[in-house]
Amino acid sequence: MTSAERAPGGAGIFRRKPVEEIAEETDEGLSRSLGLWQLTAIGVGGIIGAGIFALAGAVAHGTAGPAVLVSFLIAGLASAAAALSYAEFAGMIPKAGSAYTYGYVVLGEAVGWFIGWDLLLEYTAIVAVVAIGISGYFGFLLGELGLALPHWMLGAPGTGDGHVVDLFAVLLCLLIAFLLNRGIKSAARFETFVVGLKVAVVLLVIVVGFFHVKTANYSPFFPFGVGGAFTGAATVFFAVFGYDAMSTAAEEAKDSRRHMPKAIIWSLAISMVLYVLATLVLTGMQNYRDIDPESGFSSAFASVGLSGLASVIAVGAIIGILTVMFTFMLGVTRVWFSMSRDGLLPAWFGKLHPVRRVPSRVTWIVGVGSALIAGFLPIRQAAELTNIGILLAFVVVCVAVIVLRYRRPDAPRTFRLPGMPVVPALGALFSIWLITFLDPVTWLRFGVWFLLGALVYGFYGYRRSALAGRR
Repeated sequence: MTSAERAPGGAGIFRRKPVEEIAEETDEGLSRSLGLWQLTAIGVGGIIGAGIFALAGAVAHGTAGPAVLVSFLIAGLASAAAALSYAEFAGMIPKAGSAYTYGYVVLGEAVGWFIGWDLLLEYTAIVAVVAIGISGYFGFLLGELGLALPHWMLGAPGTGDGHVVDLFAVLLCLLIAFLLNRGIKSAARFETFVVGLKVAVVLLVIVVGFFHVKTANYSPFFPFGVGGAFTGAATVFFAVFGYDAMSTAAEEAKDSRRHMPKAIIWSLAISMVLYVLATLVLTGMQNYRDIDPESGFSSAFASVGLSGLASVIAVGAIIGILTVMFTFMLGVTRVWFSMSRDGLLPAWFGKLHPVRRVPSRVTWIVGVGSALIAGFLPIRQAAELTNIGILLAFVVVCVAVIVLRYRRPDAPRTFRLPGMPVVPALGALFSIWLITFLDPVTWLRFGVWFLLGALVYGFYGYRRSALAGRR
């Protein structure tokens, strides 16, 4: 290919990298060592977490009733539209960065920058929120064992008497950073093992609970009306993504073009089956009015005389949510690495460990940053930093896959999204609809972060971009 053919498309802030150039696989950069099932495990690890152990009960109790099943199905279908868009890109572009990279290639540098910039904060905040959640479960288990810990280490300031720092949450963030810095192969082995334990616990809950289902509890199925099921879908949607963060590891897959699309689809399919079965059992074991919105399955099992399983469920929740931390910290570090490699952020951040071939500097920065958020912010304030960036990433990817299909129908694709352009259009529209549900404070945070990103891009990224001197 000649230099002219490799010249970037677009101009100014909308300059783009040629698809053929960015799609080239090389031996340089991150270590390619992940197989299909390791990638799938990372995806499942990112999707299944608080959705089963906490969110399902809360939505069933106060929003949808037994129709929480429908809520998960609606959210799953909407998420699948975005997942298929990710899968088509993953089969074309075996590079780290996910939505950032896809937006950069198709819609231009400025779009890619702002999606990447926002995901840096979103993913880091998700890691912190999840760490706080795990810390709560861990405290519950220690209390069950009769262990009394000093109040100063049990939560962020303002969350309880004498609370100074959520020490467990801090240590969890640093632990995940340490594991990721051991190398992707070792880290993926740990993730695969823990995901296996998590799925085993979920299956145990489903199988044992199935024998205590009373069909009368399913009536009325829509106690809050059909609208309640749709409102529930907007809530549980945030429990049915995670493949987006997993797709940032494309550059670490052994055969990214073949395995990444399959891993995206398989991870969502496996997770949705478990979600559907779990919600059927939950609302069948106990009337939706009596389900504890904070510990749904614990209350359901206690209602049928199986309270001894509460501790098992708590352990399963800890294990399940831990894998979410792993997936999203992996995601943010790979987005940061890609932006640094492209010149939009200083190259210092993108420096790889000489032996383990992982971006160790940004991994520790994210580990410490998420630890500070988790240790010193209440969970609600930390959660307010999340959501909007991921939904915007979904919109960008769904739009970009349509644009590229018509702009470059000849580009090699190992997976072709069906139902073009209807399916990705539905994915984009549903994501936009969900954005309207977000709190005003989320928009305020987004506006401040967006403005800061514009300054960084204007004064540094635009001029230092790897495409800046190319014509």
